[in-house]
Amino acid sequence: MTPFKIPRNPKDPSLFTAPPDWLNARTAVSPHALALTIGEQRWTYAELNELVNRACGWLEELDVPAHGRVGLLMGNSLAYVCLVYAVARLGHTLVPLNTRLTAVELAWQIEQVACDVVLCSPDQQEKLTTAVVISPPQLFHHPTWNAPSRWSTATNQTQAQAILFTSGTTGNPKGVAISFVNHFYSALGSAYKLGVLPADLWLSCLPIYHVGGLAVIFRSCLYGTAVDLHPRWDLDAVNHALDSKRITLISVVPTMLYRLGQSRTAWPDSLRLILVGGAAATPELVAQANGLALSRGHARPLVATTYGMTETTSQIATLLPAHTAVKPASVGQPLLFTQLQIMDERGQSLPTGEIGEIGVQGPTVTSGYVNNEPANAARFVNGWFRTGDMGYQDADGDLWLVQRRADLIVSGGENVYPAEVERVLRAHTAVVEACVVGLPDPEWGQKVAALVQLAPDKTVTAEALLAFGRGKLAGYKQPRLIQFTTSLPLTASGKIARQQVQALLSQHRPPPDESRAQ
Repeated sequence: MTPFKIPRNPKDPSLFTAPPDWLNARTAVSPHALALTIGEQRWTYAELNELVNRACGWLEELDVPAHGRVGLLMGNSLAYVCLVYAVARLGHTLVPLNTRLTAVELAWQIEQVACDVVLCSPDQQEKLTTAVVISPPQLFHHPTWNAPSRWSTATNQTQAQAILFTSGTTGNPKGVAISFVNHFYSALGSAYKLGVLPADLWLSCLPIYHVGGLAVIFRSCLYGTAVDLHPRWDLDAVNHALDSKRITLISVVPTMLYRLGQSRTAWPDSLRLILVGGAAATPELVAQANGLALSRGHARPLVATTYGMTETTSQIATLLPAHTAVKPASVGQPLLFTQLQIMDERGQSLPTGEIGEIGVQGPTVTSGYVNNEPANAARFVNGWFRTGDMGYQDADGDLWLVQRRADLIVSGGENVYPAEVERVLRAHTAVVEACVVGLPDPEWGQKVAALVQLAPDKTVTAEALLAFGRGKLAGYKQPRLIQFTTSLPLTASGKIARQQVQALLSQHRPPPDESRAQ
């Protein structure tokens, strides 16, 4: 079996010569090491590898074309982990699909990347049946594999391991191609920054269809450590795992950290790191979580704030826990191999301390968006990926975020793009125009709010608009506050004055609704 060889030039992916199958390589080195736990169930790397072989046999019967695209619609589970590895082992590309999306949203994504087959769990069958009316073929997966078999890998390290969907500021989802090279350098950079211990057990309740959840699976395999996988975020279940298992790391979004901090009086002794990302964590939240550690016997703070995105295979920069007391609002310095540049509108580098757009360069950056050349042309300029996020670097090289993508709303770690919500609201016959903004929220980070302009002589209630959007928007995208107006405020150039709308809506309290429904 080919051993790992670190490339001579880490910026050149063509020199990457890792083993063609990471799980096989890990199993050969440490077959009896713990790989995965779900609840009280445990699997070693040898046991997981055998299940993946069985999954390969099941997948082979589907006659997916060579280097095909396999859509997967299911929640975190043993089956999901096995299929992630099996799809890679057979040389296909995984297309993880968000289980919280509606049938309309799913249909668009499936067609956009031309999936050859879509697999789903039984609880997603009805939604997928609605979404897929003509093609691709659909198969409803059950985790019962064929007899044990051996499979030679067809994986190409530079091919797309997965196509993960994100959204642009226009609100149109974009498929991001992530390669094994991207994953490898992301894992290496994260390990260099955060460290790895042989007995690490990484608690992950992040969905595998998000880059953060997928990254945990591959990183742990490369490190030879274990994952404590949770089907979903559940406060009681996560607290039970923290108290009953020797969890050493946990990945959370700010909303999760907030709820954990409200429910606990101490962190377990085994915990060495809380990695918080997916949205900006407030200095108050970081201080509260670290205070819980320091006041209960931990020798040091635990929270590491991080900044990343799908296009960079998760982490871009991370602030170590030891530095959060001094700079709790910073996201730290870039990972190993990752370069940052603060740019003006022309792409020119700005001096230290000046605010501009954050540009990223390095082997974790995607090769591009699938079937979206306009987006590629706009975001990849002179060798730099333009994130669309605004920030600055201080004299120490630490990054400070000023604003995530111009109009982006990050609610509970989920991205909500105003244009997408506005498009649905405008489709109602009573609505002329709508402006959607994010308002601060202590639990969710931000909540979705909408100012809606009604047509003359038309009326509609907030409840009716929510019901209208329920089949078209995922629950986390639904406005938690809707106010009505006869005209939206405009700028001098005739554009909607979003800051003025935000100020108007911030004066109102949201009525109770079901907008957070899954």
